[in-house]
Amino acid sequence: MTEWTDPDTFAQALERAETKEKGNCFEDFAEGDLVEHDPGLSLTEWGNEQWMSQTLNHDPAYWRSDAAAERGFEEPPIHPDYLTAATLGITVEDLSEKGGYFLGRTDVRFPGTPIYAGTELHVESEVVNCATSSSRPEYGIVSWRTRGKDAETGDVLCSYERTNMIPRRDPVATDGSGAAAAEGDEDEPELPDEFIAPEGGYYEDFVEALERADEENTAVAYRHERGRTQDDVTVASLPLATLNTAKQHHNVDVMADSPSGDIVTYGDVTRSTALGHARSDEETWREVGFDDESFHTFVAVGDTVYAFTRVLEVEDDAASDAAGTVRFQHIAFNQDDEPVYSGTRTAEIQKRSK
Repeated sequence: MTEWTDPDTFAQALERAETKEKGNCFEDFAEGDLVEHDPGLSLTEWGNEQWMSQTLNHDPAYWRSDAAAERGFEEPPIHPDYLTAATLGITVEDLSEKGGYFLGRTDVRFPGTPIYAGTELHVESEVVNCATSSSRPEYGIVSWRTRGKDAETGDVLCSYERTNMIPRRDPVATDGSGAAAAEGDEDEPELPDEFIAPEGGYYEDFVEALERADEENTAVAYRHERGRTQDDVTVASLPLATLNTAKQHHNVDVMADSPSGDIVTYGDVTRSTALGHARSDEETWREVGFDDESFHTFVAVGDTVYAFTRVLEVEDDAASDAAGTVRFQHIAFNQDDEPVYSGTRTAEIQKRSK
């Protein structure tokens, strides 16, 4: 009789057994395909507060009923960062569980109306582009337009376009033309002569700072004091709460041979942490959207996430008279001052005179 749990016997069995793989390869995607992601996810008060607390997003309108009512909400609503992370997390098993670099995300948009706990999220992704990689023949490049919808009404709650490198089943031959830029192709960086920071966090403070900076070689740019060191909760627990099954966040065995040598932080945790630092120095009224988001290097357990902000422009066109619109560039960086995330953000910022 075979003793299957005998170590030598079991090792032989493992060598001969087929692995039931998860995820899809580059060849599984074709432009125009529509992927209905299953399962969905109920956006919960617990999940919302867990996400916000661990990423230091402390806007009182998302925590307290009185502050929510002042903002015009029926109750503390779902935070846009939790909604974005949940929308992407649900897609991982179908789109990116095989691995590959997250190249970026853009056109992140939300509805003007609030979303409340108990909303059931259904997510779909449309393949908008497939391309080979000239520098990495073992990968292809895929872009998807993803929409998170209210399962009951069909209303779109969060949408974006993201691009990933996806492993191929069969590497293709390339000429290597995209492998590296030639020396001297990049211009030397030119930083402004002077950096100034707004004196407060209201819309008028950003307007005044940009007016002061309306001179050549001056920028409104500043760093935020807080940092958040990544731990087991942020690296492993938060992704699982959004159904993000990527091995990069959960499988130490697989990641031992990776450049990080360990599991790494979900990009939306890094992003939300940096945004939490930035929002702590402003009077955020409503998030409008994000563009040109990129993740530059991995963040692992023990790394600390900080944030840097540039104020790009202001416009008094917010949906509410109580706020004005500000466009920012946010850069998350680690303890070695290396950029780990960057993106532009459009938000409505409360006016002091409301």
